[in-house]
Amino acid sequence: MTTTDHPLTDSSPTPTGPIPIPLPGTARLDVELVARALKGRWIQARDTARERAARPELARPLDMSVAEHRDRVLDQMHMLAAENVSWPMLPDSLGGPNDNGANVAAFEELVVANPSLQIKAGVQWGLFTSAILQLGTEEHHQKWIPAAMSLETPGAFAMTEIGHGSDVQSLATTATYDAQTEEWVIHTPIRAAWKDYLGNAALHARAATVFARLITQGVDHGVHCFYVPIRDEHGGLLPGIRSEDDGPKGGLNGVDNGRLAFDQVRVPRTNLLNRYGDVAPDGTYTSPIESPGRRFFTMLGTLVQGRVSLDGSAVRASQLALHIALTYASQRRQFSAADPTQETVLLDYQAHLHRLLPKLAATYAGAFAHEQLLIAFDDVFSGRGDTPQAREDLETLAAALKPTSTRLAMDTIQECREACGGQGFLAENQLVGLHQDLDVYCTFEGDNTVLLQLVAKRLLSDYTSELASIDRAGIGRFIAQRAETLAKRHTPWSDLAQGLADRGDRERAFASLRAVEFQEELLAERARVKVEEVALALRPAAKMSPADAAAHVNKHQVAMLAAARAHADVVRWRAFTAGITAIEDEGSRDVLTDVRDLFGLTLIHDDLAWFLLNGLLSTQRGRQITSDLRRLLWRLRPHVLDLVAAFDIREGHVRAPIALGAEAERQREAAEHFRAQRASSDSPVSEKVLREREKARRTPAR
Repeated sequence: MTTTDHPLTDSSPTPTGPIPIPLPGTARLDVELVARALKGRWIQARDTARERAARPELARPLDMSVAEHRDRVLDQMHMLAAENVSWPMLPDSLGGPNDNGANVAAFEELVVANPSLQIKAGVQWGLFTSAILQLGTEEHHQKWIPAAMSLETPGAFAMTEIGHGSDVQSLATTATYDAQTEEWVIHTPIRAAWKDYLGNAALHARAATVFARLITQGVDHGVHCFYVPIRDEHGGLLPGIRSEDDGPKGGLNGVDNGRLAFDQVRVPRTNLLNRYGDVAPDGTYTSPIESPGRRFFTMLGTLVQGRVSLDGSAVRASQLALHIALTYASQRRQFSAADPTQETVLLDYQAHLHRLLPKLAATYAGAFAHEQLLIAFDDVFSGRGDTPQAREDLETLAAALKPTSTRLAMDTIQECREACGGQGFLAENQLVGLHQDLDVYCTFEGDNTVLLQLVAKRLLSDYTSELASIDRAGIGRFIAQRAETLAKRHTPWSDLAQGLADRGDRERAFASLRAVEFQEELLAERARVKVEEVALALRPAAKMSPADAAAHVNKHQVAMLAAARAHADVVRWRAFTAGITAIEDEGSRDVLTDVRDLFGLTLIHDDLAWFLLNGLLSTQRGRQITSDLRRLLWRLRPHVLDLVAAFDIREGHVRAPIALGAEAERQREAAEHFRAQRASSDSPVSEKVLREREKARRTPAR
């Protein structure tokens, strides 16, 4: 059965009572099959990691002080180190399998155990160790990585500065080469150059990979990375090292975030991680990458795995929140409706479906999109597909998906919290803690807004590259043609024409709303038009002074971000569609197609004003999208628990009593109580019933 076999029209029945489970003979989700599809290529790594994440000794505590939480997470880190959880990231030369995809997949699963543990592990192995591995050479690997992997040397990743945040290219910390002693002098010149928000820096780190401006022979060669010891074996700060504790945070309080500053700290010349830039004993600088800009972005690109892993972690956190909220909603009853003896389950209210199911659909889309990102990451970092183009594509994809998934996680967790009412606000039910811990995911490893700007710049660059193949006269004609097309979209004539066409064949118009071609065309056209409008608007900047050009670009920054988000929507929609195609079971494909349609039509509906104003949709079709979304909610209602079950949230991952049977037991007890009360001969009589009896007694029979 395909989408067009069951178009949603105004003749579709509207439910009036509780929605039953799928009837025999109707489409049904194969939970195990879909769960395997969501786990993706690294299914074994995820299964092992999910079993690990369910262990109570790795769980997030509820009643610990910051100091106690930090100690607990450090103990948990030693458990992970003893089990060699990050061993898959190591290359053959260090005895590993070079399976970067398996390493990141396993790391993402820790978010359901304890996000603080996940982030501390990410700092130690995904940032500190990975910087040595990706930016260093074989000598560095053999010297420092074994101790980093075993946790003998806890480490910090010292990139971010108070004064520049995500603007890594403008860091102020310096590393000046002293040819006489063959040493680097690491120095923090101003307060704004203090390294800040560094995991492990407040207490546990004994060394740090420090990003600083490499200066030799009077020339600043830009930001490079250096291995710098910061504490002795007893935890005391080494000479010239200053440290401050960031203190309690809004979340992730099991991580000892802190600040570091360096006062003329000297390290050997060979402590420069020199894969992409080296300095000879006499101070001569060399690099295999001639362009300073390309060299800088290549060095940063090697660390993209942080963004990749946060994307997957955010998707997993959304799955956990939805599991809790939808399980509760399937059991909690509130207000009497059609049944005078039984209240209505929350999940049978349209408003409840409306607030949670679009988040469920977007989470499915995010899971399929993340699998594509993880495959791209593994291809590059394994070396099988490591080309400049592949790295650029990977960075752009990660910069598009990480902001999208982390924003979705925050919105989903909050909606789930509210949907559980006061129960959702209790710490024991996980949602408030998950919200606190995931909050910072939106701003670290690249602030979401900054990352979306990077995506927009890449899209604009690609658009410009297309124009490069057109001759000078052709460019003028092309721009004039596109400007005319864009102008027409802002007039009512195309809307009117489409509206008249729709009225001529209403059924065809309705059916097309859920056609795969219709959704893809609308979403892709929106992304293309938004990029095109910005590109044409920015063309005058090429002839302006740098200051005027920057001001002109700034005027269009919001439009650039909108174009990047539209691009991310297309990426997720296409990934979801590809994921459905790969599933062999017909019933599962049918159900997931409904979920995909809910996702696609929600994207269109959320930006409906833009589609209407630009003439890509008629008013009539716009109204129909709203109607179809409501019907999709009812179609999916019988499948909700199956869709949640496919997330494979296991016993031990869920520690929320409302999703572990407490609510079901309360409802059972309440039902028995009121049933016994109704059957009792001496139970109190309702005043309302009494008044109705009295009224009937006084009313003469006719």
